[in-house]
Amino acid sequence: MTILLPDLLATCEAALAPVNALRLAAKASVTAMVSKDGRIDSALFEANQTAAHGYAWLATYVAALEQMLGWARRLEAAGKLGELERLMLQAAFGEYIAQITGGIAMSQCEIVRPADMGLDGHALSSPETKLLRKQGCTAAVRARIAELIRDGHHFGEPGLDDETLVLIQEQFRRFTDEEVVPHAHEWHLKDELIPIEVVDHVAEMGVFGLTLPEEYGGLGLGKMSMCVVTEELSRGYIGVGSLGTRSEIAGELIRLGGTPEQKEYWLPRIASGEVLPTAVFTEPNTGSDLGSLRARAVLEGDSYRITGNKTWITHAARTDVMTLLVRTDPATKDYKGLSMLIAPKPRGTEAAPFPAPGMTGGEIKVLGYRGMKEYELGFDGFEVPAANLLGGVEGQGFKQLMETFESARIQTAARAVGVAQRAMEEGLRYARDRIQFGKPIYQFPRVGGKIAWMAVETMIARQMSYFSAREKDGGHRCDIEAGMAKLLAARVAWSNADNALQVHGGNGYAEEYQISRILCDARILNIFEGAAEIQAQVIARGLLGGARG
Repeated sequence: MTILLPDLLATCEAALAPVNALRLAAKASVTAMVSKDGRIDSALFEANQTAAHGYAWLATYVAALEQMLGWARRLEAAGKLGELERLMLQAAFGEYIAQITGGIAMSQCEIVRPADMGLDGHALSSPETKLLRKQGCTAAVRARIAELIRDGHHFGEPGLDDETLVLIQEQFRRFTDEEVVPHAHEWHLKDELIPIEVVDHVAEMGVFGLTLPEEYGGLGLGKMSMCVVTEELSRGYIGVGSLGTRSEIAGELIRLGGTPEQKEYWLPRIASGEVLPTAVFTEPNTGSDLGSLRARAVLEGDSYRITGNKTWITHAARTDVMTLLVRTDPATKDYKGLSMLIAPKPRGTEAAPFPAPGMTGGEIKVLGYRGMKEYELGFDGFEVPAANLLGGVEGQGFKQLMETFESARIQTAARAVGVAQRAMEEGLRYARDRIQFGKPIYQFPRVGGKIAWMAVETMIARQMSYFSAREKDGGHRCDIEAGMAKLLAARVAWSNADNALQVHGGNGYAEEYQISRILCDARILNIFEGAAEIQAQVIARGLLGGARG
């Protein structure tokens, strides 16, 4: 039997038509479940949440296949579509079409099938879909992929299409391999902050001003460059890959919503790394329900006085300024009364992490993602200059924050891709070195096959993150695309880490092995920047409630 299907790209192209027909049928069916009088009804949406979220996952899978085919076509045009890339495309189509038909895993205990979306008897039965389901991702295909990636140096052409991006990738790969990978596990085990020398080096490399305009001291690059940089840094350690996240959020908030004076003052300092920001949004018992925030800001003279509590604040002690979401209108109980403050604070030390008057804090001990630490914060009369109200108008905080979510989720998708890549590399390295029954365990079909699929699905997640970044760089609305990229990449990171630990066997459960850290780091990706359930909710509402979908 031929492993690589003939006319593969044409076959995949033809398979997309019935796959999209199934998606459209699911959209119509689920829309009917969640609608009343021609409009989405909140109560019906909640009652049929599994079907709605299932449609979000189905649409994500279809988008992933479209992006993989687009990736392959670009590589073909550039003369870079080799055997490995063709097999990855074939495996992606074979496996995802099989899952679309038989059941997509929304989580480890939730499988959504066409029948759950009201599609009883609906099957993918075109010649192309049947061929791909039967031969697309066989054990032989996975074995060949495993053979092609065995040396650990090449996992498929990423398809960057830009020499500048290739150079950026090479630069940050060297930095990561030399200055992050050798030390990351020690930072994790000691549960200590990433050394400030590493933060300073990241700043010198321009990470904090990567996407900020040149007029404000940034590099003026796009979100694609952010994806490339973030992925490489996160491949070394998610903490280092996340150093730029808070600068990205603060920079976007001020660039999009700040006054000219605020932009002129803060953006150059953020870009250079002189000022390290942190995002202070979440409160105890609110989670994703930001509209119910209670921390108060009362204007007294030329200052706001802040009272209330915040939680899950990353890198809070070491930073110099907070983007602080507070309620400035006490008469409101929803998002309309929220405002964003640019709140300076003194940088803390290990002995005095929060020396600011009116501000206290305590560390939240966590399983992973330790390099910047998490904190609970308390405010009791903490002062912020009135001039630091973002945009100079109260009540705009929630809207200003929403404008940053596309970029934040693209960046988180890239972090997840980096973690997924590292998990796969660790699994491969161990499987090659571990001898059992007289040979490396990589030669056993289920071990090599696991790692081969990790490589394929990492590429799928990578292409989804690149797609959302390109859409953003093109000036297009991409909330759904960014959400899909984050939803899928976070699951792939966790799956890769879990399976790579399984490859390690009992050793993977020992703290001395790096995969134990990677597993803990990967787990948070399904939660922050929008939990998987919230992400599916946002995607489903966007697709079912509008013309897109």
